[in-house]
Amino acid sequence: MVSSPHEAMHQIFREDPGLFARALPRAGIPFPEPVAIEYLDTDLTEIRPLDRRVDTLLRVDTAQDGSFLLAVEAQGKPDPDKWSSWTYYLAHLYAKYALPPILLVVCKDKATESWAAEPIRVGVSVHTSMAVFPLVLGPGNVPAVTDPDEAAEDLPLAVFTALAHAKDPVLPAILDALAAAVVNAGDEAGKRWAEFTEIGLGDTRARALWRHLMATYTPRFPGSGTLIEETLIEGEAKGRAEDILRILDLRGVAVAEADRERVLACEDLDTLGVWFDRAVTATGAEELFTAE
Repeated sequence: MVSSPHEAMHQIFREDPGLFARALPRAGIPFPEPVAIEYLDTDLTEIRPLDRRVDTLLRVDTAQDGSFLLAVEAQGKPDPDKWSSWTYYLAHLYAKYALPPILLVVCKDKATESWAAEPIRVGVSVHTSMAVFPLVLGPGNVPAVTDPDEAAEDLPLAVFTALAHAKDPVLPAILDALAAAVVNAGDEAGKRWAEFTEIGLGDTRARALWRHLMATYTPRFPGSGTLIEETLIEGEAKGRAEDILRILDLRGVAVAEADRERVLACEDLDTLGVWFDRAVTATGAEELFTAE
């Protein structure tokens, strides 16, 4: 299992090596269908003091287009030093394996995505000796999965979508759909992807929202009416109310103090559920209470 958000963004392609072949077409990037995929050693070091290590490296075999290498790099922010690293990776891979290498950069924000997509040209003004054209997946070209049924059809792709949109206002809707799909899966794979998502979101408010969603979608106390259960339901109501306000804050929606107090004072889980769903798309806090 991954141990950091950075690892999650690229190691998901180790968990499901065929993911890239499903994600790229959704981003408008046609790619040949793989027939076999092999995970390769990521250590590209030649001189030991100079450490060079690509995040994830796959050998991909196709039926009609032969074989190629896919180097996956997770990038959290623009970093000009990566230009020389990426150029080195591709040149070294081509020399070592005699297979065409392809660089895939995965990002969580549109600014980094735009930066990473820029061609890297090595040479002088009158002549380019080498050029690198990275493929990039990020919130700008990976469609959001906000339908639970769609998320259930391909859990790894839905998880990657959530990580790619980790800094987008649409994230709460993505996590809501993903939580329902993961819980409905009801197997070890679902639990593994739930944990993968939590780690991939990092130490953020989105991670807290994901934990609450998972708890909400997993019924543990089916109405026995005990004092313990009432206390737990009260705590759940408070948590859901806080999540509603957190979603609005995350999306930049202003909330008047009276509206904030109204949300926090509500103890009815059904009402809070309606408000939670409306908070995902509301442009103003007053829209939470529409048609009541």
